[in-house]
Amino acid sequence: MTFSTLISAAELAAHTNDNNLLLIDCRHDLANPAAGQDAYRAGHLPQARFAHLDQILSGAKTGSDGNFKGRHPLPKRADFVAAMQALGVNDQTQVVAYDAHGGMFAARLWWLLRWVGHVQVAVLDGGVQAWQAQGGTLSTETPAPTPGNLQEQSPLVTTIDADALLLNIDSGNLSVIDARAADRYRGENETLDAVGGHIPGAKNRFFKDNLNADGRFKSAQDLHTEWSALLDNPQTAVMQCGSGVTACHNLLALEVAGLPGAKLYPGSWSEWSADPARPVATGPQA
Repeated sequence: MTFSTLISAAELAAHTNDNNLLLIDCRHDLANPAAGQDAYRAGHLPQARFAHLDQILSGAKTGSDGNFKGRHPLPKRADFVAAMQALGVNDQTQVVAYDAHGGMFAARLWWLLRWVGHVQVAVLDGGVQAWQAQGGTLSTETPAPTPGNLQEQSPLVTTIDADALLLNIDSGNLSVIDARAADRYRGENETLDAVGGHIPGAKNRFFKDNLNADGRFKSAQDLHTEWSALLDNPQTAVMQCGSGVTACHNLLALEVAGLPGAKLYPGSWSEWSADPARPVATGPQA
């Protein structure tokens, strides 16, 4: 089997005995970094491993130049590949990432594996809740993984840094989409970053707008319609959020919609707003 965007709970249940399947639990709480691992210990999908957002799916917050790179910068590729190997990922492994937050954190692992060239990675649509709703059980047994042989390949995704974004925000060459909630986009109720607001010219598409009320992704057709109304060309689009995590959810939605090619700005608002020389906009979407 090869799943490269989403996998339903029913599809996963039909493949649980596949030798090349590996489940990775990505549950997390931005306000309580220990919550994800606590939830994993309390009960996870059988044979699932755990990947912590801060420890595996992110890198050092300060770059080699001494500058702040955001709250969840990308890890070094070699470090991420080594972490995936330690969890048991091989070059042919079908990875299924899941969380309990509509894919909010699982999409980050999905994007990172594509960043190192791994095609066979999907997000469990609806997460833990969908798994349990269709009769799936949870386990408290922690598997002992056999180290994998995942090797870095050519990336399947692209990024843009703050300097390149700053050079282009007034050119009309890029469409920037902010995945945060509308109030934080407007500069209101900011609790995670020191400065409220958004990148000038950015449009707002809250990542939860990709989901139905049950926490599953909207249909490919609905996502295509909604995103096409927002973007003229995904190839010139940049996805960002607070720290580069939920922007990956929008990138997954675009992939599901058949609109690939958008870039990730990894540092996102947390990096952008840390430099007072960078412009800041507030208020509703123009």
